[in-house]
Parts: sequence; C-alpha cells; structure tokens
Amino acid sequence: MPLMKVHEMRAIPEVELAKRILEEEENLAHLKFQKATSQLESPIIIRTTRRTIARMRTILRELQIKKSSALKQEESKNA
Repeated sequence: MPLMKVHEMRAIPEVELAKRILEEEENLAHLKFQKATSQLESPIIIRTTRRTIARMRTILRELQIKKSSALKQEESKNA
C-alpha cells in the first residue's frame, strides 16, 4: 500500500479506516516474519508501517471522540 498523507486518511470513512488498520496490522506481521527469515529488503518498511498504523489509529480515535462529543451536546440540548 502506498504511503497515505494524513488529509487523505481523514477523508476515509470510519468503518473503512478500521478495516485498513487491520490490513496494515496483517501486513506488519508478514513483514516481521520476512525480517525473521532474512527476506526483508529494508527494515525501514517496518517502521513506516508501524507509524502508518499509529496515524490511522489516532485519526480513528479522533473521529470516535468527535462523534461522542456531538452525541453529548445533542443530549444536553434535548434535556
């Protein structure tokens, strides 16, 4: 998967983002296996994959927080 910029990640729907996180985690496990068997071309790939996963998780968490705060504001308006 080519590197995605943060603004591109933010444009992805929440469900799709969670799905991509799982795909990247599977990819990371595969890369670690390749490293263990000395088949990995560059160990930098592992670092960039880990950081991509972290960015995606951060954006997913931001979306969840935004959604819950919107629900709380709506509840306070209705109360």
